[in-house]
Amino acid sequence: METLEQRIQRAIQEEVTIVPYDPAWPEAFRREKQHLVSCLPQALIQRVEHFGSTAVPGLGAKPIVDILVEVADLPQTRTRIAPVLEGQGYEYFWRPTHGDDGPPFYAWLIKRDSQTGSRTHHIHMVERGFSSHWERLLFRDYLREHPDIAQQYQELKVRLALTAPRDRVAYTQGKTEFIRKVTEQAKSFYG
Repeated sequence: METLEQRIQRAIQEEVTIVPYDPAWPEAFRREKQHLVSCLPQALIQRVEHFGSTAVPGLGAKPIVDILVEVADLPQTRTRIAPVLEGQGYEYFWRPTHGDDGPPFYAWLIKRDSQTGSRTHHIHMVERGFSSHWERLLFRDYLREHPDIAQQYQELKVRLALTAPRDRVAYTQGKTEFIRKVTEQAKSFYG
């Protein structure tokens, strides 16, 4: 049985690959949203959003659909949602929002293809007050409306994936400044 530390190390060392946009991604989101809403306690699930690069038409991405789920209560999410999804084969992590160890925390789950073991979905469960997570919707919307910025983002991601193909932490950190800058532009743009 893997320890939590071993699970984390395995997860962060999996290969980062950027593929061309797949028009099937919105449908993969829709199906997963439908599944989550049907099997989880309805009182805890508030809103379910498709975000990240797979939510931006035309943008190359890791072939993993990111889903942002607003939950009514994070402690209840740990006790009433995580066990249900773990029982269905999802990998569950109680993850810090910033840095390595400190609060605030949120629930993060990985869904994998049962045949290949490849990641298919990342599910981020947060309460309404986690503004840094909800700001990702501004980033998504801004990229949808500004294909030139989306293209710059794709080029950065391809470069990072080639530079650090088995270091998801370095890949993510390499995108941070670009995302921060574009999110600030989106805040100004959307008011």
